Amino acid sequence: MKTSYDPSTDSLYIEVRPLPAARTVEVEPDVIVDYGADGQPVGYDIQHASTKPDLVARLILTPAAA
Repeated sequence: MKTSYDPSTDSLYIEVRPLPAARTVEVEPDVIVDYGADGQPVGYDIQHASTKPDLVARLILTPAAA
């Protein structure tokens, strides 16, 4: 798992698998999931991440959730 955070935009990307995204879906406002060719998540793009600490913690502690 890799994370990258941009404080100027308060955006966090959590890469759970180092694969290219085959499909991208906004699952709720400001939360975008990248899916691999197998249909499983490869990364999560969270805008306004500092306002979503519960979601961030859940994704980092249990990446298969969400």
